[in-house]
Order: sequence, then structure tokens, then C-alpha cells
Amino acid sequence: MRYPLDFKDDFPNNLLFWMERFVYSKLNSLSNHQVKDKKGIIAALNLLRRGIVEIKDLKEICKQCRNAGLIGINTYIQPLLKLYDYLNYLGLASLKEVDEEMLKEFLTIHTSALSDATKKNYRMTLLNFFSFIDKQNEDDEGASYNFHIELKNWGGLRGKSGQKLPSYMNEDEVRRFLNGIDCFPFKHESLGARNRLLLKIIIYTGIRVSEALNLKIKDIMLDGEFFIIQVRGKGNKPRVVMIKAKNIDYDFSSWINSRPNEVQDDLVFCNQKGKNLTQAYVSRIVEQVLLTNGIRKEKNGAHMLRHSFATLLYQKSQDLVLVQEALGHASLDTSRIYTHFDKQKLKNTTEIMN
Repeated sequence: MRYPLDFKDDFPNNLLFWMERFVYSKLNSLSNHQVKDKKGIIAALNLLRRGIVEIKDLKEICKQCRNAGLIGINTYIQPLLKLYDYLNYLGLASLKEVDEEMLKEFLTIHTSALSDATKKNYRMTLLNFFSFIDKQNEDDEGASYNFHIELKNWGGLRGKSGQKLPSYMNEDEVRRFLNGIDCFPFKHESLGARNRLLLKIIIYTGIRVSEALNLKIKDIMLDGEFFIIQVRGKGNKPRVVMIKAKNIDYDFSSWINSRPNEVQDDLVFCNQKGKNLTQAYVSRIVEQVLLTNGIRKEKNGAHMLRHSFATLLYQKSQDLVLVQEALGHASLDTSRIYTHFDKQKLKNTTEIMN
């Protein structure tokens, strides 16, 4: 069903109405393979169908959906909440007063201290939001108002040359880290086996922390000298990674034989109550192992292990397509950042002036 652009009596309620419709559409389209509480998502959709009164209601609904496992909604709701405050501060009377320059100003003000990745999320949210309104608004005569928002020339994003390189470990540091995992004094032997297995799977395969935490027992299969691991990536896209059995066999057996009898969704990695682990917990473990072994990076979180795997994979294979496939990147351009430290190419530059 389509609605007039200025459907409500005043600008704040009108803007809130379109945000409510937009969030409703996103909740129905986002990947839900991590959703644990489907009833919670259904309840949120019912609230949006009935209509909300205040912006805090929309914020609370999105928070409930995120807690239920629909984590992608957070990408959209944070920029929308700030946009709501900004446009209302301007004292506009109609949505027709919103133009591209106004949105560029909003982005410049509210994203100046944010990372490039977050700036891209803000821009994407605005594009999606106003494109949604373009398609869904219609007056009594069947005509639609189109914003035609593009934000092509917004200067808040650095170009590729200004892209910040990821933190990663070199080959020697990876060896020290792996040795450090085996020597680290975890409090409980069974949990030590779990933590060693988790960190080794991430560093040996480069899968995302979220992908590792969502692995189920059926996803890991022994095939001769290798473990084959079925991974569900972003957008619920499946891929397969492999790891030599000798690298994780002992920790895998130790943990599987000691994990709780009742485990939520038959997850490989869980706490002592059988519930899922958090990414923050994994990052704390990584940081502890790094510091214990004298390895200091700008970012010590668990995602740094994925960057280390990808960097070493490219250095040793010189195969960017292999990096793309191993990491599950949708675009080859995303993988290009791992060409940032190609020693052989750098050595070739030293011959130019000979």
C-alpha cells in the first residue's frame, strides 16, 4: 500500500511514519539465520503494523530484534535515529524540504569522527531510506514525489589511497601466537580446549568470529587428514573451509567430550550452561594471549586473526581470487586490501633506479 508523502499532520510524526515503514520492510528482508527468538521478531512486526507513537518506541523495537538475533538492523537504526533528531532540529514543515545538500551536511556533522566503514553504512542507510520513500509515496492522483538522492560527491569518505590498512600479524608473530594458545593458562582444562579450538579454527581458516560462534556439530566433518567445515557467511551464504586435522584434533576431541549435555542449537562453542558465546568474550581471550606473548597491535581483537590469515594467504599464494573465496567476500575489491604488503613487488621497486 502507498501513502502520501506528508501522510501525517506534522513533520516529526510524518518522518517517524516513514522510518517505521522502512524498518518494517528491512525486518522482513534481512537475513534471519542467526535469529534465536522468532516470536520476538513477530511481536516487533505486529507493533510496527499497528503504528508507533514516539521515536523511542522504534529504537526499543530494533533493540529487541537485535537481541533476538537480527543483528543487521543495527546498521540502519543508528543513522535513522540521528537523522530524526537532526531534521527535527531544523524545524522543517514538509519532507519535500529535504534535499541532498541537507543530507550531505548531516553526514559531515555526524560521521566526522567515525570509521570509513561506518560512514559508508550511514550513506547507504540514507540512500536506502529515501529510495524506499520514492517507491512508496503516492498522492490522490497517483503521482509520486521523488527525492533522487545520490550522495555521489559527498566528501566524507576517503578514497582508496586513504584507506586505513588493517592490523595483522606477520608469519613469525602467528607462530608465536599459535604457541601461545597452547601454553596459555586457561582456568579450566575443558574450557581451555574450547578456547584453543576456537582460536585455532579462526586463525587457520580466516572465518569471521560470528561464523565460528554459529558453527554446529554437523558443520564439522573429518575427511582423512582434514576437517571440512561448512560455514554460513554474511547474507546466509554458504562456503566450505578446510583445516589440517593434526592442528585441532586433540582440542576438538577434548572439548566435544567435555561440553555440556544440553547445548543450544547443538552449537560447537558454548558456555558452561550450553548457551552461545559472545564476540566480546572471544576478543578478550585473543587480547590476553597476544599480550602474554608480547604481541602488540593497534587492534588486538579477534577480527585481527582473520586479517592475519588473509594477509599471509595472499603473500604465499599471490592469488587474490583464492583470498576472496576463502574469506567469503562478495566482491574481489574487498579482498584487494590484502595486497597491501607484497614483499616481492616492493623488492622489484628497488631495481627501478639501478
